[in-house]
Amino acid sequence: MTDDTATETDAVTPARPSDTASVARRLEAILLILDEPQSLVSLAAAVAAPVPAVRQAIEGLVADYDGETGGPRRGFELREVGGGWRLYVREEYDDVVGEFVNTQAPSRLSQAALETLAVIAYKQPVTRGQVASIRAVNVDSVVRTLLARGLITEVFTDPDTGAIHYGTTDQLLVNLGINSLDELPHISPLLDDGADGFDGEVLR
Repeated sequence: MTDDTATETDAVTPARPSDTASVARRLEAILLILDEPQSLVSLAAAVAAPVPAVRQAIEGLVADYDGETGGPRRGFELREVGGGWRLYVREEYDDVVGEFVNTQAPSRLSQAALETLAVIAYKQPVTRGQVASIRAVNVDSVVRTLLARGLITEVFTDPDTGAIHYGTTDQLLVNLGINSLDELPHISPLLDDGADGFDGEVLR
């Protein structure tokens, strides 16, 4: 009976390969979808590998992307920011990516983008998670759109959590035809229900 129990347990929790190449492939899959830097511990949990193996795999990926292993230098890089790791476009290609995104973006912002932009404008600096909590929807793609349009920017990264805080740019002021955010209207008169509570949350 003991042998049967051990066999069933092994079948339920199969071990994942922990060699560097296997860990690196799993890391790449996770890194491709990250919007905020993740610590080594978080990445290790995500790919079910020991932290030392993840650290070694990260070092290998950094060298690979930087062209130090005999391959070409990539247009993106794996960078540590605020104690976490994330893929970034290399600085020299920012203009190319920005131009491409702008040509793909519609001339008008969607309702979702406008609502997200309003939350950021009134509550900045604010994280993506805080915006999502207020709007009760995922805002990842909308935030990327606003960044590409130059309406918001990354203000700073929390050194403890790795969360990026966003704020509006001067381009937004130009588009709105105002000199400062102080000229934005108070939001409470624009809300029919729950105005006092929302106004206290957003404008404090």
